[in-house]
Amino acid sequence: MTDNRLESRNTAATCQTMADVRYEIDRLDRMLVALIAERQSFMDAAARIKGHRGLVRDEARIADVIAKVAVSAEKHGLSMSIADPVWRTMMDRCIAYEFKAFDALSAKSPSSKED
Repeated sequence: MTDNRLESRNTAATCQTMADVRYEIDRLDRMLVALIAERQSFMDAAARIKGHRGLVRDEARIADVIAKVAVSAEKHGLSMSIADPVWRTMMDRCIAYEFKAFDALSAKSPSSKED
């Protein structure tokens, strides 16, 4: 089943009106929300898999993600002045979400104690 609301009508080059531009931005926003929700679901998995609360924030992983985003951004023509703060904010919020998920799981499991 195809979601017609996700079908592109224009490219940036073919848009003729602000309605065209807004349609495409709204379409992309719906796609981004779905992708970010999927990303968030993996924070639940990480919270379940990590054995210690101290493992939730991983500075090396943050640096790795930013480096990979920089490569991808360059490939796709995305300005790092947009990509860097967007990903850093998203990771920060995902880490906060993961802490809450980890704490909720720990509260449910009396046998899991922090060292």
